[in-house]
Amino acid sequence: MPVTFIGVRHHSPACARLVAETLDELRPAYVLIEGPADLNDRIGELLLGHELPVAVFTSYRDDERRHGSWAPFCDYSPEWVALTHGSRAGADVKFIDLPAWHPAFAGRSNRYADAELRYADVMERLCRSFDVDNVDVLWDHLVEIAPRDGLAERLATYFDLVRGESAAGESDTAREAYMASWVRAAAAEAGERHVVVVTGGFHRPALVTLSAAGDPAWPSVPRLPAGALGGSYLVPYSFRRLDAFDGYQSGMPSPGYYQELWESGAAGAAMHLVEAVAGRLRERKQPVSTADLIAARATADGLAMVRGHQHPARADVLDGLASALVNEALDVPLPWSSRGALRAGSHPVVVEMVAALSGSRVGRLHPGTPAPPLVHDLDAELARAGLDGDADLDLDLTRAEQRARSVILHRVRVLKVPGFTRTAGPSVGLDPELRERWALRPDPGRITAVIEAGAHGATLADAAAAALAERAAMAGRDVAALATVLFDAALAGLTDVSDQALADIDAGVNGAPELGPLGGMLAVILTMWRHDGVFGTTRSAVLGRVVTAAVRRVLWLAEGVRGSSAPADLGRIVALAACRDALRHAGRELSLDVPGALETAARVSADADAPPDLRGATFGLQWALADLALADLPGSDLDPLRSVRGAFVAATVGDWLAGLFALAREEVLEREEVIGLLDELLTGLGVEDFLVALPALRQAFEFFPPREREAIAERLLARRGLGGSARSLLRTVADPAVVAAGMRLDERVDELLREAGLMREAGPVSDAGLIRGAGAVNDAGLISETGAQP
Repeated sequence: MPVTFIGVRHHSPACARLVAETLDELRPAYVLIEGPADLNDRIGELLLGHELPVAVFTSYRDDERRHGSWAPFCDYSPEWVALTHGSRAGADVKFIDLPAWHPAFAGRSNRYADAELRYADVMERLCRSFDVDNVDVLWDHLVEIAPRDGLAERLATYFDLVRGESAAGESDTAREAYMASWVRAAAAEAGERHVVVVTGGFHRPALVTLSAAGDPAWPSVPRLPAGALGGSYLVPYSFRRLDAFDGYQSGMPSPGYYQELWESGAAGAAMHLVEAVAGRLRERKQPVSTADLIAARATADGLAMVRGHQHPARADVLDGLASALVNEALDVPLPWSSRGALRAGSHPVVVEMVAALSGSRVGRLHPGTPAPPLVHDLDAELARAGLDGDADLDLDLTRAEQRARSVILHRVRVLKVPGFTRTAGPSVGLDPELRERWALRPDPGRITAVIEAGAHGATLADAAAAALAERAAMAGRDVAALATVLFDAALAGLTDVSDQALADIDAGVNGAPELGPLGGMLAVILTMWRHDGVFGTTRSAVLGRVVTAAVRRVLWLAEGVRGSSAPADLGRIVALAACRDALRHAGRELSLDVPGALETAARVSADADAPPDLRGATFGLQWALADLALADLPGSDLDPLRSVRGAFVAATVGDWLAGLFALAREEVLEREEVIGLLDELLTGLGVEDFLVALPALRQAFEFFPPREREAIAERLLARRGLGGSARSLLRTVADPAVVAAGMRLDERVDELLREAGLMREAGPVSDAGLIRGAGAVNDAGLISETGAQP
């Protein structure tokens, strides 16, 4: 039973040629290929006549795991050549690896991720031995541009060294045992006819050993577990997605270059590379002279000769181009000197060189290729709504038919299908914008995105809902991300979410670590729950559940904050304000624990270790909700005057007032005696204390909008028996800090005069109280011109 094992590097032109030559020579009965065995019944789909590159996209979803992966093919992929060449030769072609959804591929988004990358120590020793920068340069030197004589033996030796004596990981061991069972069965069935096995070179040594003995029965193909959803479909792919410089972790970088190497050979590829780079740079108005190109080619030829290459390799040509075209020092190493994505800070000319080598080819599927149901459902939805063409749309969301079109577009946006761009419209926040603008344009990546999105569901609505549920799960404790998910669900008309998604949202809210982001989310969600009739979220049960959880979490977090001298934090103040609004406007309908909230607020407001802004805010919360308090609960018998006096410490009073004003601004304005007390206490501050309190006082009084600040100014004038315009008092042009510094200077001068016996105790400034009451207090922000209510 003759079995020929060909270990390959994925996307290698030299390996692809070896496979083709071997199949032509042996005319085998079976060609076994590393690929998903669950596609064996659908190999005909791959042979329809696609324009490569294409890929097999596989999705998997169950209650515990979500997985998506690709198995890409281009013209020079050895697996693709084995498939097409073997089929034409009349062989029975089979994929022999585990399905891509199998747990053996968990954590791997690409079937053809090179196993050799996990054995970097071996590769480093080989690179040092041959004095090359990295494995890609080493591979070109040993395989791609080396003489073709003895290639099979060199590859076997190379992969034996890579594999060495090390045991494979658990997932590779399972895969190799499964692939070996296919080899044994095919060999037994073929008898004296040949069997050719084409797999990644890393697996070849193990397969040779495992296939020598064992059960020759054909293995079964694993089926999806009960309750799991998944499937595999062909999708168009692109050279850019294949390129290691764009982050692809398998196979060869610069797919455009290797396509030319496959079609034209080493000499032709080197010439084409220079032409492609020169053309791209000239398109971008970069000067590239004929002399530069001659110098680049001469340098590349010289480097090839020194490095023992019959024709310039990829790195030879790139080094020659860099030498001729880059005339200044480089901030980062040349990208082809290492593996991985292109680094930030790469020279612009180098970036264009890499892009030229990548190529712009995009695959195209044969029209008869089967597609997931979502493709057909989306086409039908777009056609019915008149959204299947090139258009610029201006939608009025208050009109039912235009809102329906918006819903479809947002579902498409949630699935990240290119070609549907919203340029204006409502966003996460409290803005009342009710119009949207969209730009609809054809995009070559649309079909790929829709096929891949088909993993989420068979219809547009189901797929968008599943995508949002996945985002909710990924958001974790990021409540800002959760708010975006819920807002996108509203825009997409998906107000009902799955139990799992709701559980994920609850977990995110209940685990939110900070008050600020949680308060911002609560404000948005509460507004949607109360007012958003356009998107159908008014009194939404889902949003109501989020509001309930957020209120509970805000109060829990507030009680745990410590720092008796911490400055005011607008985020946590806004969180308490959102909590107040929820208790006031949704407390009864959502059965919120108002008494419990007031008890928590009472504890925090009396806690000397709590930050002053939180103490002020929680006192304001009690005051604002006093009408909801029962006779025997905190809030039913508040004494604001006593609380203001108790909090009036120069270093922290501004922060305490910021919390109070944010939560109980209207209540403060309604109590004349509170304004009077504040005026009295501020007037009584010494200059030093006043300067300490000034910045926080200005921030606190900014919670009053301009009209309310004018009302306060009128009361200040009336307290002093003065007439005039309160509005003009608001329009002071003096910098408050300058006024305060002047007052400090005046007081110091008075002290010096008194010490020298040059003035009476009463002092020459008889209007000091008025200055402090109507001037300094004004400039402290009580009636600040520039303040604005957040």
